[in-house]
Amino acid sequence: MPMELRKRKAPPAPAAPAPTAKKAATNKTTKATKAASSDKASSTNGSAPASGLPAVGTVLSLDGLGGHLTLNDGTTTTLKALVDQSKAGVAIFTYPRASTPGCTQQACLFRDNRAVLTAEHGISIYGLSTDSPKANTTFQTKQNLPYPLICDQDAALIGALGLKKAPGGRGSGTTRGVVVIDKSGKVLVALAGGPKVTVDAVLELVRSEEGKESKKEEASGEEKEEEVKEDKKEGEEKKEEKEEEKKEADKKEEEKKEEEKKADENGDVPMEDAPPAKNGESAAVTNGNGEAKEDKKEEEEKKEEEKEEEKEEEEEKKEEKKEEEKKEEEKEEEKEEEEEKKEEEKKKEEKKEEEKKEEEKKE
Repeated sequence: MPMELRKRKAPPAPAAPAPTAKKAATNKTTKATKAASSDKASSTNGSAPASGLPAVGTVLSLDGLGGHLTLNDGTTTTLKALVDQSKAGVAIFTYPRASTPGCTQQACLFRDNRAVLTAEHGISIYGLSTDSPKANTTFQTKQNLPYPLICDQDAALIGALGLKKAPGGRGSGTTRGVVVIDKSGKVLVALAGGPKVTVDAVLELVRSEEGKESKKEEASGEEKEEEVKEDKKEGEEKKEEKEEEKKEADKKEEEKKEEEKKADENGDVPMEDAPPAKNGESAAVTNGNGEAKEDKKEEEEKKEEEKEEEKEEEEEKKEEKKEEEKKEEEKEEEKEEEEEKKEEEKKKEEKKEEEKKEEEKKE
């Protein structure tokens, strides 16, 4: 009986590719699309360049600058509408993330100076970050902030104002700074810096402006008082100088009379009437005027030197103070960058965990 050969089984069909790869590719495509649209919004929505702050004195085209904005209470508006609604313009300060130490300090400084900036000078204050409306509302409530917070989650306005950090550089996200724009769209202040620096820049602007309300700030009153004291001091110094000059003149007059009296008694000829001294001889009578003048000149030079030294000491103290403030700001910024990195790492871990759970669920 012939042997019957068995048919070999067909190899199993290859497994279908895991859906996670497709999801990862989709995520990458979505991120790239969002990044491209965000960059496009930053470069096209207005005349301010996304790569740098607008120059002070530049008049911005407010139509479309930053696109449509959402306030923390859900209201939708635009930068032009905010400027039009203000009395004298807007001060928009940017901060990296709500409820962090540096951002809290900055927001509270603007809160504490709102009476000066808004009530007295008509400048409306707005905070600007990429935080969500919920995060900004919590921040506003906790710190009792009396002004709205703009939720620029795609960083369109932040980029248009030149305060978006460049990708690939040190840190990421929003640069802390402030921009002040008047009713005509003119940039009055534009700078990046620490919490105190941003507030002081706006305060300095309102102090230097002319034609504002007649009510003066306490600081300017103190300056005026100092000027009055200085004027009074200068007047007293001039009065003392005149008295000293008068005493010196009276003293010289007395000395001259005394010399004339002695000359009359001795039959000597006064110095002004004596013939020139011969070679090898020296005048026997002197009146001391040259020495008095030299002493006075030396005293004046000494006073000038002392003033210069005091001025140099003041300058050194100011420089030291500036250095200390600069170091503090750098420390604060480094601290915030560390916190941002930790937050990003945390988000990455959460994302990985979600992907892992999704894979386990599918399996």
